[in-house]
Amino acid sequence: MKIAFFPGCMVDMIYPEIGIAAVNVLERLGCDLVLPDEQVCCGQGLLNSGYRDYNIPVAKMVIDAYDRPEYDLFVSLTGSCMNAIINDYPIVFEKEPAYLERTKKLAERSYEFTDFIVNYLGKTDLGASFHDTVTFHKSCHVTRLLGIKEPPLKLLEAVEGLEYIEMVHADRCCGFGGTFSFKQPEISGEIVYEKCQTIIDTGANVVVGADVPCLMNIKGGLERMRSDGRLDRDIRVMHIAQILDARE
Repeated sequence: MKIAFFPGCMVDMIYPEIGIAAVNVLERLGCDLVLPDEQVCCGQGLLNSGYRDYNIPVAKMVIDAYDRPEYDLFVSLTGSCMNAIINDYPIVFEKEPAYLERTKKLAERSYEFTDFIVNYLGKTDLGASFHDTVTFHKSCHVTRLLGIKEPPLKLLEAVEGLEYIEMVHADRCCGFGGTFSFKQPEISGEIVYEKCQTIIDTGANVVVGADVPCLMNIKGGLERMRSDGRLDRDIRVMHIAQILDARE
């Protein structure tokens, strides 16, 4: 099975270690992964800012890169990017019927990383071991917009040595919201501090998520709280792919 893999810009440019962990996990599961040379940003930032028409050439490059007969499935490591492609591109291509049809076909064989492992491959125990206390942030895009709720938790439950602690309001927004955090920094900052406090209150040493932008925002919030004295310990921020790749 040949899979076209979409890591997302933040993985590609800022957190390559997350992409490497995800590739390790999927290859252990027997997947043949391809990262198309032509793959680019999904253009979510343009869409969030209302520049739909400017996103058309970007969206076309993504569809051209991933909608190919030699790829059996499309797997995205970042839920917000996948949501943009399968749910926002149909609006972008309202006047582009050929690309609209190709987007719909791509959506039919598209999976978010954890959903692919649990619901397509039928796997939960990947042989991972991680001996620490962990809480999980249920991101807006993965949980609500894509409707993927159970797969990440099933995967974490099967990790040897992992003690899972549910945080209060686990599915509340972290405050990033793409360009929202730039347009409304004060509001965004308060939201992420509320999220960080719920993480701190669990007593967990590690916070895990399945959406990279959220993790970047939460990591920044925790570091600021540490520097200004509101947090007196280190809390690791990890993508679920890193947990599933762990043998600690």
